[in-house]
Amino acid sequence: MNTVKQLLKHKNFMFKLGLVICIGWIVIAIFAPLLTPYHPINDQNIVGRFQPPSAEHWFGTDSLGRDVFSRVLYGSRISMSAGLITVLISFGVGILFGGIAGYVGGVVDDVMMRFSEMVQSFPPLILAMVIAAALGPNISNSILAMAIIWWPNYARLTRSIVISVKENDYVTASRILGASHLRILYREILPNSIGPMAVMATLDLGNAILMFSGLSFLGLGVQPPVPEWGAMVSDGVLTFNYWWISTFPGLAIFSVAIGANFIGDGLRDYLDPRMRKRA
Repeated sequence: MNTVKQLLKHKNFMFKLGLVICIGWIVIAIFAPLLTPYHPINDQNIVGRFQPPSAEHWFGTDSLGRDVFSRVLYGSRISMSAGLITVLISFGVGILFGGIAGYVGGVVDDVMMRFSEMVQSFPPLILAMVIAAALGPNISNSILAMAIIWWPNYARLTRSIVISVKENDYVTASRILGASHLRILYREILPNSIGPMAVMATLDLGNAILMFSGLSFLGLGVQPPVPEWGAMVSDGVLTFNYWWISTFPGLAIFSVAIGANFIGDGLRDYLDPRMRKRA
């Protein structure tokens, strides 16, 4: 709790700006039905399609006369959830995989790390596209495809931290006292390795939203008429003369990605004693 209070008092302006942006989008995602004047799918008006931004439609309307403002706000629910779930799955799998590899060492470490390197040897976006296309274009398959390509990053970072931490005196003391290997790993080593992992997870949140939007843009994620930022940008490409259709969901993607990066940079500075002293 004290760490959270100290972190909120962090003087890094960009960190606080990132918090405001991300928390703002989370609030929007939760209360989207109360904030939107129109239904994002059902409220269609062919007569009023391709209307530019106005007092009635703040972000204009699309090819079916749907309110772009309402669709952007509802789209935050899918894009934010997909990015968060991807990071949580990758974090959980990676910390388990890398923790075991780093603690056990030897042949087990070599085999597990070679497997993670095999996954990392493929271009991330191409591999995600292949997996999503093979499983079928929908939200859950896109999230699974991204988690498959992301977990090795967490595994390798966790392994390197565990290798350095497991030689500390308090770990040796736990061994002498008769603690099991499982208890040492999950009660002594991993809790003291969580800082760099949290920084990576925060930075990856924006990247996950970007990649999920990219898959939806290519038709491998969310399918119409469900509102999602990447799919909305794709719709705008087909009607390029009507700039507002793709501009506003694109700005939404940009704001969340840059907000998550601001938070990650702030966390990194806070957890680094040299940077914290300089701040």
